Amino acid sequence: MPPAAAPAPAELDDLPEGFLEVVEAFRVHLAAELGRSEHTVRAYVGDVTRLLRRARAEGATGVADLDLGDLRGWLAQEGAQGHARSTLARRAAAARVFATWAHKRGYLDTDPGDRLATPAQHRSLPGVLKQSEATALLDLATVAADDGDPAHQRDLLVLELLYATGMRVGELVGLDLDDVDDGRRTVRVLGKGAKERTVPYGAPAQRALDIWRAEGRPRLLTSASGRALLLGARGGRLDQRAARSTVHRMLGHVPGAPDLGPHGLRHSAATHLVEGGADLRSIQEILGHATLATTQVYTHVSVERLRATYEQAHPRA
Repeated sequence: MPPAAAPAPAELDDLPEGFLEVVEAFRVHLAAELGRSEHTVRAYVGDVTRLLRRARAEGATGVADLDLGDLRGWLAQEGAQGHARSTLARRAAAARVFATWAHKRGYLDTDPGDRLATPAQHRSLPGVLKQSEATALLDLATVAADDGDPAHQRDLLVLELLYATGMRVGELVGLDLDDVDDGRRTVRVLGKGAKERTVPYGAPAQRALDIWRAEGRPRLLTSASGRALLLGARGGRLDQRAARSTVHRMLGHVPGAPDLGPHGLRHSAATHLVEGGADLRSIQEILGHATLATTQVYTHVSVERLRATYEQAHPRA
């Protein structure tokens, strides 16, 4: 069955019924056919809604009137409003996906999206921890977990798994008990687009897993726990916000460490793999990147860190 229709946002109120039907069909396509995440579906539907509102204001009476000029004019308007280049790039992607889908479904005679250029993005280097800072973070969490508090034992596992595997926080909290393979020391991760991957982890993460499952998890277990690996204070599946709070709070106790969230640990894990000599293809598999180009940013991070170290240490830098 297709997902239930999400409540229409306020900006849909002034769209005629014909536009609304197409937007809803596109939403179902994204969620049910492409398997996009709830966040992506919401963002793309919002982008397309704004696109259609502008097209209607410019005289379009239906989706069939949409052309390349409408797409370019809408992006130009969005850029003039001061949106970040990353946001404009996503909106261009949403417009292209919509145009291609609308053409295949017969709403458009041609596909104007195939000639829509993506605004150039400035790719900022992600913040990362030094290896010594990552070690200090996990040492602090280990000491805290030694008091036997199940919340501290869970927090240690959260940090160990995020850093050991480089998984996203949404992937982490979605783990079930059956996703862990102790014999091979791997975890099955359900990533973007409902794609599964198998990611290895090390001995410290295994120890944290053993302690959590033997001591911490049973003390938080309730009828609401199901097969969730990580549990919140009330026994339900751990919330992403709680996992983020754990990372920020624990990093606050590491002298000199930047204030990073779970994605910062993902960036740190990838950067440290590069610095340790891992090849980009393997890192791509671990992180679940769709393309190698996304993974290559970590080579730039490592070069920047090398440059910073050189300029600080070499007398003739």
